[in-house]
Amino acid sequence: MVIYAKIKKLFLRTPFSWPVIAFNAIKNHENNRIRKGSNAYIQSVRNQAWFNDDFDNSRRYNYDLNENSIVFDAGGYKGEYASLISNKYNCHVFIFEPIPAFFKIIQDRFSNNNKIHPYCFGLSDNTSKQSIALIDNASSVYVKELNPLEIQMKNIIEFLVENNIEMIDLIKLNIEGGEYDLLECLIKNNRVSSFKNILVQFHDFIIPGAKNRMNEIQKELFKTHELTFSYEFVWENWQIK
Repeated sequence: MVIYAKIKKLFLRTPFSWPVIAFNAIKNHENNRIRKGSNAYIQSVRNQAWFNDDFDNSRRYNYDLNENSIVFDAGGYKGEYASLISNKYNCHVFIFEPIPAFFKIIQDRFSNNNKIHPYCFGLSDNTSKQSIALIDNASSVYVKELNPLEIQMKNIIEFLVENNIEMIDLIKLNIEGGEYDLLECLIKNNRVSSFKNILVQFHDFIIPGAKNRMNEIQKELFKTHELTFSYEFVWENWQIK
């Protein structure tokens, strides 16, 4: 930035406006270059590829489901995904949303639908209370905040056993970094094959060593599932063999 200061000082000595315009253009180009290296920019590029292929409409809801199917929606937020998948297939949807304000929205939204089962806790590898940073639909226990909210988490294996659930037709995982612990737990306990489809959004910016952990999970998933589509760190789906 020192060179910019010298150029600007020189240009401002001239009575013409074009040097200042040129300087601002150079500075804006540099700012854009910096922004292009940011996490937000990288994720926006990834998301654009997904939306360009219209996969948000054609893939995330396109499954072999019926009125008897069981779907787990982990990271239910305000119930948008559950609503669309329920309307399309009239299936049973278990929604896991640990943030009380969002859970209340889900409760109200599906109060007249007895095939929607909302739970005010998140699925994880252990049953415990955790602190979460409230960032709307990006709320995460892996982000530190001055005034975090305490939420309840539930071990997914315990939940399956307590509710006598053997097979799940689809699980959607959008849990802001919690997908690593949860999938590793299912693999370790030989329960990953209980899920016919695993629709997961891996997150890399908030998890140390995310790429390596994702690669290790994928290697294990290849033993029981096949990858039907993949947009790295956006959405990918694993279908049981």
